[in-house]
Amino acid sequence: MLKTRLSLLALLIAQSASAETLQEKVINDNVERIVVTGSRIVESIDEVPATITIINRQQIEAQLKVSPELQSLLAALVPGLAPSTGSSSNSGQTLRGRSPLVMIDGVPQSTPLRNGSLGIRTLDASTIERIEVIKGATSIYGNGAAGGIINYITKKANNSGKVNGHFSLSSRFSAVKFEDSAGQRLEASINGTIDKFSYVLNASYEENGVQRDAEGDVQGLIYGLSDAKVQNYFSKFGYQFDDDKSLQLTYNHYRSEQQSDLVDVTGSVNSGEKTYAITAPAGTKPLGVPQGPKNDNFMVKYTDEALFDNTQIVIDAYAQKIDNIFFFSASLANPSEGYSGGQSLIKSDKKGLRVTLNSQFEWDNLEGTFIYGIDALNDVTSQPLVDGRKWVPEMDMENLAGFFQSKWVYNDDLIIKAGIRREEIDLAVDDYSTLKLCVSADTCSIPLDVTGDTLNYRATTYNLGIRYNIMASFQPFANYSQGADISDIGRLLRTATVTDISLIQTQASIIDNYEIGFISDIDNLHFEFSAYRSTSELGTTNEYDPNTGVYLPVRAPQEIYGYEALAHYKFNSELNVTATYAWVEGKDTANDIYLGAQQISAPKGTININWQPMDNANVAVTYLYVGDRKKFDQVDGQYVGDKGPVDSYHIVNLSGSYNLSDDWSGFIGIENLFNQDYFPAKSQAYTYNGYNVKGLGTTVNMGINYQF
Repeated sequence: MLKTRLSLLALLIAQSASAETLQEKVINDNVERIVVTGSRIVESIDEVPATITIINRQQIEAQLKVSPELQSLLAALVPGLAPSTGSSSNSGQTLRGRSPLVMIDGVPQSTPLRNGSLGIRTLDASTIERIEVIKGATSIYGNGAAGGIINYITKKANNSGKVNGHFSLSSRFSAVKFEDSAGQRLEASINGTIDKFSYVLNASYEENGVQRDAEGDVQGLIYGLSDAKVQNYFSKFGYQFDDDKSLQLTYNHYRSEQQSDLVDVTGSVNSGEKTYAITAPAGTKPLGVPQGPKNDNFMVKYTDEALFDNTQIVIDAYAQKIDNIFFFSASLANPSEGYSGGQSLIKSDKKGLRVTLNSQFEWDNLEGTFIYGIDALNDVTSQPLVDGRKWVPEMDMENLAGFFQSKWVYNDDLIIKAGIRREEIDLAVDDYSTLKLCVSADTCSIPLDVTGDTLNYRATTYNLGIRYNIMASFQPFANYSQGADISDIGRLLRTATVTDISLIQTQASIIDNYEIGFISDIDNLHFEFSAYRSTSELGTTNEYDPNTGVYLPVRAPQEIYGYEALAHYKFNSELNVTATYAWVEGKDTANDIYLGAQQISAPKGTININWQPMDNANVAVTYLYVGDRKKFDQVDGQYVGDKGPVDSYHIVNLSGSYNLSDDWSGFIGIENLFNQDYFPAKSQAYTYNGYNVKGLGTTVNMGINYQF
């Protein structure tokens, strides 16, 4: 029995330690559901004592008919993830009130040293086979995973011996006002195997038109998507040396640039006037260079499923280069030196190595799994300005961590997990000077010369979970997990108020996460419920100072709490419905005040209906509800920072597809079907100039697919 189980597990790991072999194993009546990101190995979702959301390829394709934006897709399908911001930035789109770690095939993509909130858009959705979301702080992956993990698992090569692929051409345009709104999107992929060699090639190119709100006006340009050119080129090559050993090489290039001749007409939450864009007046042009993220990833994976008896090993080596250019901002002005504003860019170069070993044993009715290894990372991150000024100095981080996780399964019903992670981080920063920034000619921050140093972080974190599959109708679980977070040190450094880096309060925040819940399967009904509480002695957020125009660190203790529910009902083979609801709240416990929208989102509910009225047609309806959140009073007659009031709104999306033949199909998607005139939650809560941009009006996406 043990040998059979080990052979199955080894086979799964050999084909892909990131679950690439499992892409056809979507949730259905006959196939066991599998997840990997929670414990870094392939395992049954029924043996994970935590809340997990898995988005399969069918769900991804349904959402892509409406919009190619991953933010919108995740917001519609993941309880606990804040609503989409309607822009290229995921600032405020937290997972259970804290920042998630974004990964591609298990390799980290986020830049926690200077979190620019662009991590969700790191590749095109057409490249993704499935998405796994693990919620809550975790000691499995270390820094940057305070809110949990979002893991994009990319497509795999088919092993049928035939060449497979697809081609898609589509156009997206405003149904409110067509003028200049039409965009084009092209994507194509090919994959296959030749003897022991496998390959996956995927490319997408998109040119957006202007994005219009429900009144037909062009949306504001801060993190905007109007006139953006988005391209993604992905390749994956594999070689199977023998039955046990394999090697995989992956390269991903993603780039988005907003190349527009528009300028903003700036409003604000407090004035009640929206921000929108118009063509630059004659004789003028937009300030700065095109904004947008650029991300290059190279990954090498080696797998040996029989390193020792009952032991497999997976070695991941990776390199990543990020250049994220932000919008031109007047808050980066310094009139005395001739700067009317400026543009910043986050530059990050990462090199990492992860070694994961997995051993399994069995004694009578008890099965034991041990996952252990090391993570090594060098991350060099900075945030200069395009004009050459240095805003955030270069931070050179050396991170070494060891971990040990165990799982015990008794009688196939009782699961106990326990683990430990030891984190050692050394962060070197040379001497630097803070920038003088001015909100007016007479109101400026005071620059300081700061002595550099090497900051040392040492943290040991633990996790413990239990699940009892007592019966299909009631499967309770509980877990406790810690996370060590030094997120956004760059923001702390750029607002330094002392002359020595060693005096800045930069120590890591240890997050304690508690969760209880249960899962029920009763006939055609699947139901999940969980409640959680997350505490930390030190916060990692910041607060905007309107007097100086800079963000100041807030390191007060925090408590975040909430609950989530999901119900899935399958009426028959043609019709199924999924409904979710999530509520989260949080406080600065030292001052007994609520946390702002940068962390805490308004309540969110969704309903997803999938209907197949005939064999060659499919229809999907998505309903999104965002509730009120009004926790803050005005200061001197105005709302400040991220503490504006949020009013509820409702959005309905519709999509459908029709198979014209075995190879050809057509599709149409309509975003904001009823042209709801609304501000997204972030646009209501963020009071900063230019952020109060209305949501997208009714927008149509239509195209054709060719599959071979």
